[in-house]
Amino acid sequence: MAVLTVDVVSADSQIWSGEAEMVVARTSEGEIGILPGHEPLLAILASGEVRVTQSGGRKIVANAEDGFLSVENNQVTIVARQAELAN
Repeated sequence: MAVLTVDVVSADSQIWSGEAEMVVARTSEGEIGILPGHEPLLAILASGEVRVTQSGGRKIVANAEDGFLSVENNQVTIVARQAELAN
């Protein structure tokens, strides 16, 4: 089964990196869900939660403020002005 490689970074540090089954984030156009095989995408990240679901159902939640989200070849990169893990 395909997985996503996810990097969540803020302006000054890496917040979380790993493999995931799904990523949900808030963009300027609304909330978006990313699964393996998603079309390439570049979106403006709005303030809100970034939810990462790993295999086995473990969830990682980060609070992110402004930035961008990029998806290409099962690689999800979230760059936020400010971000921190919520859990």
